Amino acid sequence: LVPSRLNMLWILIITLLHNEFKILIKSKNFKGSTIFFASLFTFIMLNNFLGLFPYIFTSTSHMNFTLSLSLPLWVSFMLYGWLKNTTHMFAHLVPQGAPSILLPFLVVIESISNIIRPGTLAVRLTANMIAGHLLVTLMGNSGPSLPMILLLILIIAQILLLVLESAVAIIQSYVFSILSTLYSSEVN
Repeated sequence: LVPSRLNMLWILIITLLHNEFKILIKSKNFKGSTIFFASLFTFIMLNNFLGLFPYIFTSTSHMNFTLSLSLPLWVSFMLYGWLKNTTHMFAHLVPQGAPSILLPFLVVIESISNIIRPGTLAVRLTANMIAGHLLVTLMGNSGPSLPMILLLILIIAQILLLVLESAVAIIQSYVFSILSTLYSSEVN
């Protein structure tokens, strides 16, 4: 059975992601956990691409969808870290070389920055998806009222914007999966 070009391209992408995630995890016994993050990348990317079709509102533009992806990930990472590596998690709350007078303040700051991670992960994906799709929709709605020459310019602009949105869809899924990988590597 000979794989197609598309299949070979997909295998290349997954292999590149696997190598990238393996470097970020930095654990000798990751035991294939990179496949989870590659699947997360694929899932988010396909959802983002679905939103590029006309009259389909992408699911990653909904805050409850992205929060339901990021919150269980973060909670599972935190539970695993606090139950398995409690001293490492406590040590992670205090930056190295910090003055002892600032330690209580730094613990509070680090705790807050750790707690808001799932929210920032969700908002980043949602806001970027909404912004691009809103621009495509606004440009598409102004088409019927334009003269023919401006309509041709609008079509070219929309095609270019669609190419840009395709790149944003890939980049945002990559950012979500990379940040999830980094959050998981902090608990090891």
